[in-house]
Amino acid sequence: MTAGASQQPADDSTSLWIRAAPVIFVLIWSTGFIVAKYGLPYASPLWFLVLRFVGVIAVLVLALPFVAVEWPDRRSTLHLALAGILLQFGYLGGVWVAIALGMPAGLAALIVGLQPILTAFAAPAVGERVTSRQWIGFALGFCGVVLVVANKIALIALPIASVALAVMALFSITVGTLYQKRFCPRFDLRAGSLIQFVSSLAIALPLAFVFEPWDVRFTPQFVGALLWSVLALSIGGMALLFPIIRRGEATRVTSLFYLTPPVTALMAWLVFNERFSPLAMLGMACTVVGVALVVVRRR
Repeated sequence: MTAGASQQPADDSTSLWIRAAPVIFVLIWSTGFIVAKYGLPYASPLWFLVLRFVGVIAVLVLALPFVAVEWPDRRSTLHLALAGILLQFGYLGGVWVAIALGMPAGLAALIVGLQPILTAFAAPAVGERVTSRQWIGFALGFCGVVLVVANKIALIALPIASVALAVMALFSITVGTLYQKRFCPRFDLRAGSLIQFVSSLAIALPLAFVFEPWDVRFTPQFVGALLWSVLALSIGGMALLFPIIRRGEATRVTSLFYLTPPVTALMAWLVFNERFSPLAMLGMACTVVGVALVVVRRR
């Protein structure tokens, strides 16, 4: 009786954490564009990512002596490395460079917001079936995203390279999510994260040397943005996303990304006093309903 009583709170707390993880992930992930607004004026995008990856690797390496780590075999390491390059460098590099080239953050969010629909089309590749109810949710969620960012989109003199990079980011995070779900279903979070960020750094560093001059100003705003990127977005966000991918269907997991632009718009209104119109409020409501149709299972 005593053993059963002592076990119940742990089970309840674990269940509560599992339910809360997607909400916490969306809140953290939505700060990405806020960080870009703080950080990009003081550093070129690739060098910012290089410093971000170095920071994450340093934190993980310093933590290794204090935790037990299960290292994957060679085959799993290669799978993790490829998934990491897609999820970290491909996605972040594409979005950050696109914004640096002049793409409005709202348009970048809208393009990347197509991810759940692409994932739904590719779901059979990972053995998943998308129901008609989920398709309705995808459509409603996307319409909500369009409404949220409609007043922020400006296509005047937009470089084609920025559009290409945003589309690359969209395909990179979509393929990376499906690839990790298919080939890396189980791995030690600390070892896997280290492998993925080292692999991403190996790609980002030479590209930064070739295409961007070193132009980093370590202002308080930049340091704050960098620390948040390392500790909250990279370590915290990935610590939440990886278990969510492992536990859930890819279509349900990626539908959470629909919530990012509305939550980002709300944060921008609170932090930068940016306009948050009634149309955006309607869009947020549509997005929430759409995601609910995708992720809530019928009993």
